Amino acid sequence: MTAHIVAAADRLRQAAASGSPCQPVRDLIGETDIDAAYAVQQHVIEAHLAAGLRVVGRKIGITSQAVGAQFGVHQPDFGVLLSGTAYAHQEPVPLGRLLQPRVEAEIAFVLGRDLDNPDASVADVLRATEFVLAAIEVVDSRVAGWDIRITDTVADNASTGLHVLGTVPHGLRGLDLAAIGMVLEHEGEAVEVGAGAACMGSPVVAVAWLAREVARRGHPLRAGEVVLSGALGPIVPVSGPGHYRATFDGIGEVDAVFVRDTVVQQDMVLQGSRQ
Repeated sequence: MTAHIVAAADRLRQAAASGSPCQPVRDLIGETDIDAAYAVQQHVIEAHLAAGLRVVGRKIGITSQAVGAQFGVHQPDFGVLLSGTAYAHQEPVPLGRLLQPRVEAEIAFVLGRDLDNPDASVADVLRATEFVLAAIEVVDSRVAGWDIRITDTVADNASTGLHVLGTVPHGLRGLDLAAIGMVLEHEGEAVEVGAGAACMGSPVVAVAWLAREVARRGHPLRAGEVVLSGALGPIVPVSGPGHYRATFDGIGEVDAVFVRDTVVQQDMVLQGSRQ
C-alpha cells in the first residue's frame, strides 16, 4: 500500500473519529485516478472489517443528472454498506451520528442470489433480486463543505452515511421501476420529485452496472446484500431534527425521522454501534 493511499485513508478516518470534516483528499491522490480512490476506500473498509464490522450491502452514487449537477461529478460510483448503518421505517435516526447529512430517495434491492458475473446483465439482476424496498439514503461526507470531486467521494466510501429501509417487500414481477414516480416530503411539504428513469434509465440498469464493476474489482455482490440503487431525484440537505417521507408509486413509503442526539458520536457509524 503506497504512502499517499494510506495518508488519504487516515485523513478520512480521523475526520470520522473526531467528528470534524477534513480537507479533500484529491491533493494526495489526484482528481482523476479512480483506481487510487477505490484503493483508499478499500483500505478504510478493511480497517472496519478488522474491527469487527460486516459488509451488509453496497450503494451506488451519482446515478442521476440532477445529483451530478449538484456536485459537479458526472459518473457513477459505489460504496460499501457496513453493519450498524441501517434503520427501519420511522425508527429515530440520531443526528449525532452524522456530520453533514443529506437525504435522497432510492429503491433498495435485496438479493436472493450471488451476482458474481463481471458481464452481468439486467436479466441477471432481475433473477437475483428477491424483493425491493422503499428507501431513504442518508448520505454524508467526511470532506468539509461537501467540497468533492469524483476521487474525493469515491475515497470517502461514496459519501456513505446511514440508510432507512421500508418494511414492505415487493417482488419485481410486473413492476416497471423506470416508470415509478417519487415524491420526497419534509414535514408534509414536497421538497423534491423524481422518477425511476432518472436513475441511469432504470434502477435495474444501475444495479447491473454495480454488479459488473464490483465483480471486476474482486468484491462481487452476494446473496443477502442490500443494494441502494441510486437517487431518483436531487439530494436534500438535512438542517436539523425533522421528518422526511419518500413515497414511491407501487412500492409505498418510507419515513426517516431525525432526532437531536448530542451523546452518540458520528464515528460510531464506523464502529458498529448497531451491530
